[in-house]
Amino acid sequence: MNDSYVIGLDYGSDSVRAIIVDAKNGKQLSESVFIYPRWKEGLYCIPEKNQFRQHPLDYIEGLEFTIKDSLSKVGDDIAKSVKAIALDTTGSTPCAVNEDGTPLALLPKYENNPNAMFILWKDHTAINEAKEINNLAHNGNFVDYTKYLGGIYSSEWFWAKILHTIREDEDIRKDAFSWIEHSDWIPGLLTGKTNPLELSRSRCSAGHKAMWHEEFEGMPSNDFFNELDPLLNNLRKRVNSQTITADKPVGHLTKEWAERLGLTEDVIIGGAAIDSHIGAVGGGIKAYDMVKVMGTSTCDIVVVPKNEFGNKFVKGICGQVDGSVIPGMIGLEAGQAAFGDVYAWFKKMLLTPSVKLIQESDLLTDDLKDKLVEEMENKLLVKLEEGCSKEPQIDNTIALDWINGRRTPDANQELMGGFTGLNISTTAYNMYKSLIDATAFGARAIQDRILEEGIDIGRIIATGGISRKSKLVMQTLADVLNREIVVSASDQTCALGACMFAAVASGIYKNIKEAQDAMGAGYDLTYTPIQKNVEIYDTLYKNYMRFGQFVESETNKEKEL
Repeated sequence: MNDSYVIGLDYGSDSVRAIIVDAKNGKQLSESVFIYPRWKEGLYCIPEKNQFRQHPLDYIEGLEFTIKDSLSKVGDDIAKSVKAIALDTTGSTPCAVNEDGTPLALLPKYENNPNAMFILWKDHTAINEAKEINNLAHNGNFVDYTKYLGGIYSSEWFWAKILHTIREDEDIRKDAFSWIEHSDWIPGLLTGKTNPLELSRSRCSAGHKAMWHEEFEGMPSNDFFNELDPLLNNLRKRVNSQTITADKPVGHLTKEWAERLGLTEDVIIGGAAIDSHIGAVGGGIKAYDMVKVMGTSTCDIVVVPKNEFGNKFVKGICGQVDGSVIPGMIGLEAGQAAFGDVYAWFKKMLLTPSVKLIQESDLLTDDLKDKLVEEMENKLLVKLEEGCSKEPQIDNTIALDWINGRRTPDANQELMGGFTGLNISTTAYNMYKSLIDATAFGARAIQDRILEEGIDIGRIIATGGISRKSKLVMQTLADVLNREIVVSASDQTCALGACMFAAVASGIYKNIKEAQDAMGAGYDLTYTPIQKNVEIYDTLYKNYMRFGQFVESETNKEKEL
């Protein structure tokens, strides 16, 4: 093999990261990170309304900065030997586009209109629209278009977000020729293939988020959408139903983008997929493994050979899609709507009044104030972990991890988090440990559902920042799941997985298995269940489930009033 290098782009919720990898052995040569500036300022987002939008300029600026910065660290010889680029994004993260496939937010008329921007995965403004989709899909007049999606369509997904937006904004409704996922737009942008009627749509995004399936000849029928709301009439014709798996090439880098990035027009642009699915490949997923991609939220990915899967419909998950992770296998997606976000919420809750007091203090200089606030922000979670009991305690403090709703099992974005069993002796450490336990219990509920549905789970592989930073979280998770957990040695499994897909799309390797075998990072941490903890957590898990059932029942009663 001649010198061959690939670039992987990982578009996350807060930033985009690029890495350059030697395709021969997976060695990472350079890395660059770009924090979305508009997102960092909180622009276009209204958390109390569950509105989270991202401007396409954040994506474009990040794309250009990270690739050029990564290349500047390795030299011209390597830049000339870059064979391919592939990427992952969050999802479902759709955006309204015109006939050319240009996001409306890039037009002067809409540059500050949140409805013209990419609607981030965590945006839950479309709860009512998701309910309507579920009611229509289940009323017996149509094929159940949710049956390959666990039976429940989510407000986090493609069609619910579109319907909510065009109901809310007449101008967007008139000027949106079509809609495009973030994972489809970037490859189209780099190759000049953005025509909504022709561009390659990701099998992963379409299958898990847009009700795409071969049985339906693509997307649901126009009759279904017209019945749902006449505003959707004929939109299906303008959403190309042809999909590709992420190992397929989309095209070559355009002359304009080759010049902007300092690459050649020979560079192949691979297909794309959702970050967790690409990250599972980067983490070394094989048949029946479960890869837990652990970040602000989690995604749990399992792959099963197509010829062994049979005619199962796995209830309450985020879809079962042929080729969404690895071609030839059914990719199953589940996950928690909040994981790291649970800890971040608690940290923010404790810090906010403290920071305000520090900033208003007359006892400190401005420089000391800034340093003290920075130290608190960097060390608070560490101190909370140090103060937590390292062994489970059967007491009355139980928390729910649903602060951003529940993704799986059985999506319900109207659910909220909570505590029970607080008393005058409860400390911040007790509450924080109960939140750690809650995130582990949410993970167990997912594991139990997949097993109940007849899908075996072999290894559990953890990836993402939390898996490498928090021993307490990981040991708790191993004890609650009663399973050994191995942790990927790569800090960048999503970007590494994108590099693997780039290597296959460009022909360096024949398939994903070959790329994984050559480029995989392996595992360098292992967490083994402590049996005495397992038994205690079994009791606590039952308490968690009872508390959750109570909260869900009360939530349902409130909806009926």
